Amino acid sequence: MKLSQLSRLSPRWAARAMRMGFNLHPAFRATGGRVVFVAPDLLHIRVRLALTRRTRNLVGSIYGGSLFAVTDGVHAGMLMARLGSDVIVWDKAATIRYRKPAFHTLTADFRLSEAELRDIREALRRDHETERTYPVELKGPDGTVHTEVQRTLYLADKAWYKQHKLRHGAAGDPT
Repeated sequence: MKLSQLSRLSPRWAARAMRMGFNLHPAFRATGGRVVFVAPDLLHIRVRLALTRRTRNLVGSIYGGSLFAVTDGVHAGMLMARLGSDVIVWDKAATIRYRKPAFHTLTADFRLSEAELRDIREALRRDHETERTYPVELKGPDGTVHTEVQRTLYLADKAWYKQHKLRHGAAGDPT
């Protein structure tokens, strides 16, 4: 099932399908992270990244690549599920700031709001494309922020994008 088709399911089943989809996808599984919570409205996802043999680096803390990779695709997946198949959603850029080594399990909360979805729909109606940047913090059990990630997403009206691509011969660059 595609993420854009989740809206056809009941909220409870859509949340379950999204959680299972992330946790079973080989690329996400390889990060060492697990989706532990998906809100029925698909506006909040919590990911857990445990310190394990697979995620441990040479000094015993969580490997930086796992910290970065566990944030990949979550906001994009949420937006695809909520905005539907008429919208293109791509990662465009990301930055990471390692604040403190993590020697224990971390969690990250990914959130969107109905207001944000309305703003995106309005921007797409008006301009046909937009970018959004979403911050994510990976926190320890005591709330200490160990890593900050910012992901910039490109969103476009699919019909407009296909026409724009044909007219301008875009070769892979979403803008």
